[in-house]
Amino acid sequence: MRTGELIMNVLVIDIGGTHVKVLATGQDAHREFDSGPALTPKRMVSGVRKLVADWKYDVVSIGYPGPVLRNRPVSEPWNLGKGWGGFNFEAAFKCPVKLLNDAAMQALGSYRRGKMLFLGLGTGLGSAMIVDGIVEPMELGHLPYKKSTFEDYVGIRGLEKHGKKKWRHYVTDAVKRLISALEPDDVVLGGGNVRKL
Repeated sequence: MRTGELIMNVLVIDIGGTHVKVLATGQDAHREFDSGPALTPKRMVSGVRKLVADWKYDVVSIGYPGPVLRNRPVSEPWNLGKGWGGFNFEAAFKCPVKLLNDAAMQALGSYRRGKMLFLGLGTGLGSAMIVDGIVEPMELGHLPYKKSTFEDYVGIRGLEKHGKKKWRHYVTDAVKRLISALEPDDVVLGGGNVRKL
């Protein structure tokens, strides 16, 4: 460490449709609790604060499952409760907070160069594109696909409805279609269900 260098402890929160996961600078393992349709921002903050009561952090970085503009959710998430749009996360955590689209946050961790498409296979389908270092969160999961949307076939609902073998086929087909449409140099698959491929 150089003299005068500021060290900040960052608390990272990944808000998913099934779990909320947290990890902080200096911690060896993440902690988590269940989320779902009843999870409001107040409940999320309360759950996180209880879970990390013994951790020290100076700032918070949140991966949010939906569009974000100017550090605020643009719309309510599809798989969680209500009240996210106007919620003041900095007041709730009493420190600076950076809110990002969750797929964009994951994509940044995988990006190396050029044009990369990230697809997060989880409760739904998260998506982000990075082109020459510029991140563009996307909502590709809500595009029409077959008789519904991509998310309904490759998210958890599709896995539960169609079984693993058919779900894998739908994931492969969706990836091929998105590659044809977006022409990325690289595709990265992530999310909680990627291990089921």
